[in-house]
Amino acid sequence: MTLVDEPEPVHWNPVKACLLILSLTTHYICELLFIVGSGVYARDIAEVVGGAEISSWCISAVTILTAAFAPPIAQAADFWGRKWLLVVPTFLGFIGSIVVATAQSMQVAIIGFAIGGASFGAQPLVHAVASEILPRKHRSYAQSTVNSSIGVGAIIALTVGSALTNNNPAGFRTYWYLCAGLYVFSSVAMALLYNPAPRELQLTMTFGEKIRALDWIGFLLFNAGLVTFCVGLSYSQNPFPWTNAHVLAPFLTGVVILATLVLYEVKFKKDGLFHHGLFQHRNFPIAVTAVAIEGLVFVAASNYYPFEMATVLAGRISSFRVAVCFAIAFVALFAIANVVGAYIHRTKTVRGPAMASFVGFIIFGAVSANIKSSTPEAHFWGFVIFYGIGLGICLITLLTMAQLATPPELISITSGLMASMRSFGGAVGVAIQLAIFNSGLNSNLVPQVTAAVEPLGLNATSIGPLIAALGTENRTLIQAVPGVNQEIIEAAETARTDAFVIGFRDVWISVAAFAAFGIFICYFVKNPKAEFNSSIDAPLEGTARVRELEKPRVSIRDSDTSPADMGAALE
Repeated sequence: MTLVDEPEPVHWNPVKACLLILSLTTHYICELLFIVGSGVYARDIAEVVGGAEISSWCISAVTILTAAFAPPIAQAADFWGRKWLLVVPTFLGFIGSIVVATAQSMQVAIIGFAIGGASFGAQPLVHAVASEILPRKHRSYAQSTVNSSIGVGAIIALTVGSALTNNNPAGFRTYWYLCAGLYVFSSVAMALLYNPAPRELQLTMTFGEKIRALDWIGFLLFNAGLVTFCVGLSYSQNPFPWTNAHVLAPFLTGVVILATLVLYEVKFKKDGLFHHGLFQHRNFPIAVTAVAIEGLVFVAASNYYPFEMATVLAGRISSFRVAVCFAIAFVALFAIANVVGAYIHRTKTVRGPAMASFVGFIIFGAVSANIKSSTPEAHFWGFVIFYGIGLGICLITLLTMAQLATPPELISITSGLMASMRSFGGAVGVAIQLAIFNSGLNSNLVPQVTAAVEPLGLNATSIGPLIAALGTENRTLIQAVPGVNQEIIEAAETARTDAFVIGFRDVWISVAAFAAFGIFICYFVKNPKAEFNSSIDAPLEGTARVRELEKPRVSIRDSDTSPADMGAALE
């Protein structure tokens, strides 16, 4: 028995469908330029406009806004159609990019990232539309094509962006002007190429019914809980201890709000944010949990791998070379994505690929945790491939698994919840990893540097100023610290790098631990072989039911049929 009991005859235009999917990939390319830039180039922005202490909120704003906007847009798309809920949010990316490009302070830049983050709310519709316009047996191909664009976008972001900012931090402005132009192109492409038939609920529900059907309470609780939870985590060890009210108050408030959300969705709202129809098959809750872990791994790699490489190889490598190295992960993603799509299509299995993706993440976390200040550059180029392999397998598999585990009419909500939980994992991951990194760094920085320079004769009163000067990477300031010489400076730099490596190591250990849990839960996935059939969930030409509903609408304009007769026809 499948989730599609009586599939309609397959009538579809492959050329039209493929052109539309290609236009959808432009949205994902824009997203990758935006989110990779928010993590990798946040330090360049801070160097120009200041505000380094709050720069982690650049990527947090994007992930939080994605989690906030994805569910309501996904649900609304069932009532008002997909097209303009794809196009309008995408255009917000243009506005956000312009704000970032022209920002004169970090606070304004973060506002730009928040506006651009709202464009990520259309992300679930990219996955939903790509899948629902093709026969279900081709779903893995649809997802592999969409996810291949992740590799394209990331490679452009890392190579072009690093070329623009290499020895020129102000080049971030040109980078975000480029993002703005691509967002305009994507908006226009989707507006021109995506002209679907109306959906059944568009025709049968009134505006008031649609508004009332949205899960406003669920959206409010989810967003409030997510923001306060992440604020609390972000303050941990940055600079407050766990026992401080700045950490505990928002953190516990977030926990209470999220617990209230769970109670509300389970007991009182069966067709809301967590629609009960989504949980008929065990694969969906597994996919939702696994994609949150993938989001956590993604932000860890984006934020800390280039950072660690630049720190360990400081003075021996350019920022451009660091970015090109990290781009190798996305070359691996691009190379493996279509192979995985073909494998899933041929074998009709998702369990093996899902587990394999987290094996890749575990290996990446394990080898990265063993990086030391003496690790040669060549190792970095090899380690990152494991991350790319895991990334290239994971999203394709999990989205295919989730969509085939839920009823076809809930594909938009399915994709929305997957996108939201991925961003939830990323937002929580940013906060957790920042706390872990700062804890490891702060507890080792002063002791490591002190142990390195005191035997060389540096006065204890000069250790603090030396550490502060090392943080600026300004040779003039470093050499101006009283009592230092070249031997002391070199010893202090090595000790400082060792302290940073400890912070990085702790982050990678946490990544490997979460990935191990991902393997565990994916072991229980059931392969949905019966769902790989020829049914099309949402043909571009419309379903037979929609065509039937549209007929009376035409006759109202073109005939003398009475409204009463038309009401009877609709019934």
